[in-house]
Amino acid sequence: QVQLVESGGGLVQAGGSLRLSCAASGRTFSSGAMGWFRQAPGKSLELVPVMVWSRGSTYYPDSVKGRFTISRYNAKNTLYLQMNSLKPEDTAVYYCAAVPKTFDFVHYYYTGASYNYWGQGTQVTVSS
Repeated sequence: QVQLVESGGGLVQAGGSLRLSCAASGRTFSSGAMGWFRQAPGKSLELVPVMVWSRGSTYYPDSVKGRFTISRYNAKNTLYLQMNSLKPEDTAVYYCAAVPKTFDFVHYYYTGASYNYWGQGTQVTVSS
């Protein structure tokens, strides 16, 4: 049984930093992609960054580019999200997600509907 467990959320002041972790168990994700999504109250699910294994690429939306960094520690099957220069608009529940499938078109990895596995979410609150 595949499980993704996030940790590291919390309350931080604007300009501060947090690091989220996502520990995967049940399988090793060596194909497809793993990434982070977030959802703020009353808003739709938003892609944060994603790592696409099959293409060796990482995608960041403009909203987090230059501030957030996604990384992976293979030995521990763990995904990280380093978040710097946090803004109040970054406040959301952050979810780790994984899909083992290789898509022909990379943009399929940018939408949550493509992902099979999800963590329970961790709250990030940025105060102004």
